[in-house]
Amino acid sequence: MINRAAKETLERLASQFPVVGITGPRQSGKSTLAQNTFPDKRYVTFDDRNMRELAAANPGDFLSAFPNGAVIDEAQKVPEIFEALKYHVDQSAWTPGKFILTGSSQFHLKKNMSESMSGRASFLNLLPFSVQELSAAGLLPENPYPLIFKGTYPPLHDPEKHFIPYDWFESYIDTYIDRDVKDLINPGNLSTFRKFVQVCAVHSGQLLSKESIARDVGVSSPTISSWLSILESSYIIHFLEPDSNNLGKTVVKTPKLYFLDSGLLCHLLRLDSVEDLLLSRHKGAVVETFAVSELLKQRMNLGKKPNLTFYRDTRGFEVDTIADWKHTFAIEIKSANAPESKLSANTRKYLELRKDKNTKNAVFYLGDPSMTINGTAYVSWKDWGSFLNAS
Repeated sequence: MINRAAKETLERLASQFPVVGITGPRQSGKSTLAQNTFPDKRYVTFDDRNMRELAAANPGDFLSAFPNGAVIDEAQKVPEIFEALKYHVDQSAWTPGKFILTGSSQFHLKKNMSESMSGRASFLNLLPFSVQELSAAGLLPENPYPLIFKGTYPPLHDPEKHFIPYDWFESYIDTYIDRDVKDLINPGNLSTFRKFVQVCAVHSGQLLSKESIARDVGVSSPTISSWLSILESSYIIHFLEPDSNNLGKTVVKTPKLYFLDSGLLCHLLRLDSVEDLLLSRHKGAVVETFAVSELLKQRMNLGKKPNLTFYRDTRGFEVDTIADWKHTFAIEIKSANAPESKLSANTRKYLELRKDKNTKNAVFYLGDPSMTINGTAYVSWKDWGSFLNAS
């Protein structure tokens, strides 16, 4: 079993709040994390029809049957449970960590918890495995591209399962659209929504252009806005906002779109092998997507806001990522496998513009050793998820 970096954060939140919800994309390991962190708690899943009917019929009595609390999986399938939880928490002694809720439908789980459990609940966002987690488990390949191509969803790294990425991702997309998206859009648009997801893949790592996506999909721009919100809420994509420090320059105001798993991105780009990825015009964008995802995982595993932006002015000068953490880092992401001075040119220029001695620069690259050369940190792909641990 692979130990999850978010376990300590889950324990921290559960030491304060009576209810903790674990959100994240499908198949990111939410239920497994909850059960492994709280092995002494009863585990209940509302996938079980009998449990679901019992809870819906009398949610208050159902909760009272677990005096020591429980891990409740697929909680969103019984909406009545949330009001009952609120009443239960308010009428009982404050007991941190009593109920842990997980669910594969992020929209309903988070909406119901936010509306019913204000001040009584906290959330942990769990993404798929990080490089750091895979490395600790001895599952990191020597070459980064097989991992970038496969992605980091836990089932694809389970030694007892032998999923072929193509087949697994096809099933994943079908399940996602059928169970998570079906109730949120017009049923007649499901096939168009699938095309929309594929079109979005071409835009990963780029400035968001709703008009361009709308034109390629054949729907209106407002519909694209609504559908992008669905993808973001279900942790399929993430928007990187532009850096607010304009340094006296005219900067773009448009966010950049990133997928949260490079394997899913490769599948949607119809890349069938590592060789296809290496020869693809999308290789740089896929590598950049992988790096941004690793930074996001590091922050989410700590229970912290991402605080990641990017810098780009209207003349096209750009720094891939600005990590505004304990220290501010300007980060360039490159698919090169050797550190070279030219790789850090944009970050060094950014430091000159910012004139802030506390701002540092780094280059994420695909070589093995991490090192510092002339004040610039060149960070191996194996260290992307842990480089800013102290920040």
